[in-house]
Amino acid sequence: MAWLRKHLVYLALSALLLGFFTYSGAVGSKVNRPLPPSPGGSQPVPDSQGAAGEGLLRTLVQAGELSDLRWPDFSDYRAHVAKFYEANDFALLWVREMQPTQQAQDVIALFRQAEQKGLSAEDYDAPRWEARLAKLKPATRQPDEQDAVRFDIALTVSLMRYISDLHIGKVNPLRFHFQIDVTQKKYDLPEFLQEHVVNASDVSSALAQVEPPYPGYQRTIRALKTYVELAREDDGDVLPEVREPVRPGETYPGVPRLARFLHRVGDLPADAAVDPARSVYDGALVDAVRSFQQRHGLGADGRIDARTLAELNVPLNRRVRQMQITLERWRWMPNEYQHAPIVANIPEFRLRAYDQQFKIGTTMNVVVGQAYRHDTPVFIGSMRYVIFRPYWEVPPSIAEHEIVPAIERNPAYLTKENLEFVDPRQNPVASESITGATLEELRRGQLFIRRKPGPKNSLGLVKFMFPNEFDVYMHDTPATELFAKSRRDFSHGCIRLEKPADLAAWVLRDNPGWTPARIQAAMNGDKTEQVNLTHPIPVLILYATVIVSEDGVVHFYDDIYGHDAELERALAHGYPYPW
Repeated sequence: MAWLRKHLVYLALSALLLGFFTYSGAVGSKVNRPLPPSPGGSQPVPDSQGAAGEGLLRTLVQAGELSDLRWPDFSDYRAHVAKFYEANDFALLWVREMQPTQQAQDVIALFRQAEQKGLSAEDYDAPRWEARLAKLKPATRQPDEQDAVRFDIALTVSLMRYISDLHIGKVNPLRFHFQIDVTQKKYDLPEFLQEHVVNASDVSSALAQVEPPYPGYQRTIRALKTYVELAREDDGDVLPEVREPVRPGETYPGVPRLARFLHRVGDLPADAAVDPARSVYDGALVDAVRSFQQRHGLGADGRIDARTLAELNVPLNRRVRQMQITLERWRWMPNEYQHAPIVANIPEFRLRAYDQQFKIGTTMNVVVGQAYRHDTPVFIGSMRYVIFRPYWEVPPSIAEHEIVPAIERNPAYLTKENLEFVDPRQNPVASESITGATLEELRRGQLFIRRKPGPKNSLGLVKFMFPNEFDVYMHDTPATELFAKSRRDFSHGCIRLEKPADLAAWVLRDNPGWTPARIQAAMNGDKTEQVNLTHPIPVLILYATVIVSEDGVVHFYDDIYGHDAELERALAHGYPYPW
């Protein structure tokens, strides 16, 4: 009962979370918390088998391959499967008296519904179970023991894959150089099956608990179901190309298709008056296009330009795939945190921070790393301190390729840009002593360049530090005009904040005396000041191209770094997946 009370508190907290990553957490608890024992009565003893059946089972387990499976090679699960059967003296766990157990039948029913979770039912042999069941009682009068053995091991392998896929995803995020460690979340699969599934009275409830505990994940699951239906019903037509953007009031031959499509995806209300016989783009249809543009990270000006047209013509089955990829990434997330996190979603160009009650404390637009050259990395960090009026330590690559050539062209560039040379101890080097030899010392890493604090500093008036191997942090910026753009990948990798003072107030809310007025004074003061946080705050820099908001509205964003495409290629590999 103690576990149950803790779990109910945990779920209640998670339900309060809003926005993109709605995080829950029984503060201070461990990630790998075991599930409660499955309710039930007696624990039936597994069927023993003849020597031939046991020998076949041992052989198949040792081989790590079963030709009956859609993906025969289960070498990545071989040790788990061996442990599972060794613990039961190589008895069958899913067959009793040559009949499939009720638990086996319930598991198979879940396999057949795997598409609802964003998975592929074929990965768990959904089309093959009917034939396997037909070889056991009651379909077959005298079932063959070998068929029972092959049924049992096929179900064990498929179930281990299913649980692992739902809980931690199919592909290790480290394969993509994402610094997200899923190993802490891994279950002891043989133990899990034995304790929570083999004799479970409610298999569906037991397995539902392995999924991510976030409302945002569940909203995406529901949206996926809707889009699967939409994709099935869509006629597949595309809107005609245009040479110039279509403006409100102009004629457009694609109006009938446009109206049908926007009705279908919910941007055009069902009761909106649109005459399909007319080809004039106006009225409610313009508002519907603005809604569509807003949901797809476009400038919501109501014009049908080339970019809007391209998004309108994306097949709905591609949107389904986009959701499936996003659900895979949800499964990489830690289940719990010591403190409520700050979350930045790269493709959305948006940040959200949560308070102690797991409500959004502040949210804002952000600028992220430029695609193709300066991608912002995906990782989980821990914010530890804030620096007001920071120096900007110019990265060596920027110094060599951008600043040194500018100095060589114009010796006054240092003074104009408020830059200075410093030695390894951060002692300034007088600007009048800068020579060709000095520049050579810079190239050799014996000197460095930094920009002095002030409003024109590239880091603005405050930066937020969560030490990491990428040297990435969040900061203010003087280039505030960029926040008005719909696509905001302009930085060298760090995250620029639209409302840095708001984030500072949220981050320092537990530091006594740090009121908004004091924060403004520190930002506009005349000294550099570091403030250590009273406790570390989790920072998640993530990548999701589908976001389902609390009101159920589905937002799609461009795969600006190509991470979706890379993950899709990995998922096409099949088992065993890259790990």
